[in-house]
Amino acid sequence: MELDPGLTALRPLGGFFVLRTGAPADPGAPPLDRTYAGRLTDVQTDALADRIAVVADRLRVREPRVCASLAQQGVAARLWSAALACAVLYGRVPDLDPRLLRWDAAATAPDDLWLTEVRPLPGDPGTLADTVLHAHLEPLGEALTRRYGVAPGLLWGNAASALAGAARQLDQWARLNSRTDVAERAAGLTNYLFAHPLLRDAGVRSGARFRRRSCCLYYRVPGGGVCGDCCFSRPPGSSPRAASG
Repeated sequence: MELDPGLTALRPLGGFFVLRTGAPADPGAPPLDRTYAGRLTDVQTDALADRIAVVADRLRVREPRVCASLAQQGVAARLWSAALACAVLYGRVPDLDPRLLRWDAAATAPDDLWLTEVRPLPGDPGTLADTVLHAHLEPLGEALTRRYGVAPGLLWGNAASALAGAARQLDQWARLNSRTDVAERAAGLTNYLFAHPLLRDAGVRSGARFRRRSCCLYYRVPGGGVCGDCCFSRPPGSSPRAASG
């Protein structure tokens, strides 16, 4: 099945899987390669700083490191969702070269990312790794570590958690829609990706379940707690009595 210009096969899966194509909604939104490298023109916004400010405002967080972690996990989830779903449904992935992707940092899914041109690539696991891990999550992680001091291990834990979440959602959709072929292809691709050197030490998998070896710091959000795949069973510093009460 060939990629169509609108990537319409993604729409039934829901907003997190949908990837907008064509001209970006905000002409001033920079391509992601410039965002990662910090090379922006006078008319381009700093999408990375803007997104972290948006997270801080929405979640009432004032720790930049926490906001940076949560922002990165959101972007990772969007990239994994779109790429994995395309590989499974089309047998192809769109070229997600950072020069082709625009990021509207103030928008929510599916309007946050825009692919300006649909160029088909093979849907094999190696291409998926190149398309998401190497083209995006490596330079994004380096930028966040450099600018906000976020530990690389935490960010790779976020990347693995985002992949596990995307795979789980895709599997649920496939089974609800009697698409066992989709579920099987998604499982095969996900297994390969979790064996990748950048992800294989990020956590432990058992079937569809994943337990990471790091924490995304969501417990530091007011009213937040530990996520379902967190390495902690309760927020650090809390007593068992407080956690159960």
